[in-house]
Amino acid sequence: MTRATPPSAELEDLVSLFYPRQSELGEFSHSEPCDAPEAYQAMLAHESHMTVTVERRHGCQVDVEVMESRLDETHYLRKILLRRRSDRRVVQFGIVRLALAALQPVVRDEIMAQQTPLGRVLINHNVLRHVRLHHLWKVACAAELAGLFQVSVGHITYGRTALIYCDGEPAVELLEIVAPEDTFAA
Repeated sequence: MTRATPPSAELEDLVSLFYPRQSELGEFSHSEPCDAPEAYQAMLAHESHMTVTVERRHGCQVDVEVMESRLDETHYLRKILLRRRSDRRVVQFGIVRLALAALQPVVRDEIMAQQTPLGRVLINHNVLRHVRLHHLWKVACAAELAGLFQVSVGHITYGRTALIYCDGEPAVELLEIVAPEDTFAA
């Protein structure tokens, strides 16, 4: 049996799952939470699910759109968008690496059905979870990310890497990049 890669939620590892070069997604620089603008601190510098945080920020539920996914012997990988239900606007880009053995089959199956945001699935199934923030990132958007967020190349936004523990086990590695705050009405 193939052994699962130890979860790390490292930026380079996550980006390389879908991009040959990190620069194809954006230019990343480490940011201390206190150095990020207040709106991004509120969105990213916490240990809660982004699904709930994004829905609270935008005042409506969000839907997941899976842009690309892969399955191997030990992991389910996906590149996703979260879109507001109110107007279908992209509010978050993400890369997820989920350790298959870490979740009950019913939870895994619902996540892999690609119909419901990951955080919502975990909440709905009462999975005991803890989100551990690894790093905040200042991101200058490359072409694809800029297009998704409807901004110019080089536009600045912020993201985070995090690890979700489910029932005490490291289960989900995440890169989550929020849409630039200056593109939304306050």
